[in-house]
Amino acid sequence: MTTPASDTIAVRADEGLDEPQLAAYLCDLLPAADQPLTVRQFGGGASNLTYLLDYGTHQYVLRRPPLGPVAPSAHDMSREYRVLSVLHRAFPYAPQAFVFCDDLSVIGAPFFVMERKQGVVVRRSLPDAYAALPDAPQQMSFALVDALADLHAVNYAELGLETLGKPDGFIERQVEGWYGRWQKAKADDLPDMDAVYAWLKANLPPTAAASLVHNDYKLDNVMLAPDNPARLVAVFDWDMCTLGDPLADLGTLLTYWTEPNDPPYLQMTAMMPVGDSRFPTRAELVTRYAERSGRDISPIRFYHTLGLFRLVVICAQIYIRYKRGQTQDQRFESFGPMITLLAQAARDLTTSP
Repeated sequence: MTTPASDTIAVRADEGLDEPQLAAYLCDLLPAADQPLTVRQFGGGASNLTYLLDYGTHQYVLRRPPLGPVAPSAHDMSREYRVLSVLHRAFPYAPQAFVFCDDLSVIGAPFFVMERKQGVVVRRSLPDAYAALPDAPQQMSFALVDALADLHAVNYAELGLETLGKPDGFIERQVEGWYGRWQKAKADDLPDMDAVYAWLKANLPPTAAASLVHNDYKLDNVMLAPDNPARLVAVFDWDMCTLGDPLADLGTLLTYWTEPNDPPYLQMTAMMPVGDSRFPTRAELVTRYAERSGRDISPIRFYHTLGLFRLVVICAQIYIRYKRGQTQDQRFESFGPMITLLAQAARDLTTSP
């Protein structure tokens, strides 16, 4: 049996799987799955649950939705499996998915099993593996952007993914959908959100050629080679992947990016190391994407604004659960003032040059 991976933890008591039932189900479906199974859990993330399946000579990763009721369109394991079962052929950073199961008698939820990738995930601080490389921040940032441009160049029809989404009207549906979620989640009226919504409606960009859209593309959703921050190993979290406007992904990336001069509330929402001037600026990321993709990025302010607008709604959805007593996590108390500040940032972006 291999040594437990340092990036995993013992399975949390309330998030356990029926391991004998799972082992019996997978026994004939994967190489080495007839060997004894050890299950550990990946501790990061706050959404879908991810587990390491260790058969000694072979390791796999299992993904399932979070516990409790979830929206029908959220945490879609069948969608993620559909994408990952074929995308690896054209996009090498997509882990290959092997098995999908919607039989709830196995572990109590739909799940799929994919290949195990090994590497480094960069979160709020630079890992020790890159401490001696002064240009590591720039290398990983440009590798991240290059991979995004390459994803958007994938011929999705050749992979049989042409029915994955509805590209026509994609951006308008995003604007309307997030504003509708805001109306349901807001604790108080916020004029800035109404103003940003009106601006987005009035400044919808021309329809772009459709591409695969990851829909949650940011630094902590990729894995890098431990010995080379310029080499991506994997891109994760494909459950919201669809067909749509590729610049929506770039707007999301900018939303979760930070620069040393950003105010503290923007640095708090960043999904990357903060305060490190060696990372490229948002403008430099946009330039790199334009060079790699050949796309017109002139309306990028719209997509960045839409990303911030969406982030406000996500924070509001979390905060309202805290305010209603549906969660006791004290971290979410700070989301109240954060919502106001982020909404102001989105409105400020609508009037920036």
